[in-house]
Amino acid sequence: MDIQTILSEVDHTVLAPTSPAAKFAECCDFAAAHHCASVCICPFYVKEAAARLRGTGVAVCTVIGFPHGTHATAAKVAETRIAIDDGADELDMVVNVSKVKDGDWDYVRSDIKAVLDAVHGAGKLLKVIFECCFLTDEEKIRLCEICTELGVDFVKTSTGYGTGGATVADVALMKAHVGPNVRIKAAGGIHDLQQLLALREAGATRFGCSRTAALL
Repeated sequence: MDIQTILSEVDHTVLAPTSPAAKFAECCDFAAAHHCASVCICPFYVKEAAARLRGTGVAVCTVIGFPHGTHATAAKVAETRIAIDDGADELDMVVNVSKVKDGDWDYVRSDIKAVLDAVHGAGKLLKVIFECCFLTDEEKIRLCEICTELGVDFVKTSTGYGTGGATVADVALMKAHVGPNVRIKAAGGIHDLQQLLALREAGATRFGCSRTAALL
């Protein structure tokens, strides 16, 4: 393995609400220069990011229902369609954590499926964010099962705005309970290369990271 292999699995991320436009532009330029998998940026910047990254091979990723997942399903679908129209290639949606805690699995499934249908209908990729720090292992396992049944592209550990981020234990649990066609994105609190490599060993193949320069 070399550093370029690792960078090709990184979604270079800027999602802080206080970020100025220059920070998003810098994110795009860094990702293009280092051949990252994507930039993961706020929805309002998708159109500019798509223009800035055209021809670089770097995908544009944005977030849906972020960061708490409690938006109405129709709002998540509308947000998804706007992002795709603006040029998003990958969409990272947050599950409705409140409904997960209630055990309302029919709602959770229909919420994910509505966004998935809009994403796959446009030929794009969907990553489903669990926000593992708020969930029991049983809830994480049930989400893995639902995401496998629906055929999402990735399950993702965290938003980075909960009380905790990616852990090796959570990635290993996800790996044990998703189907072979569902990949895992670790995100939230990835500070250094050794941490990323441990998450990779546990089964993650994509990494959300705002500290990509530190990995280098």
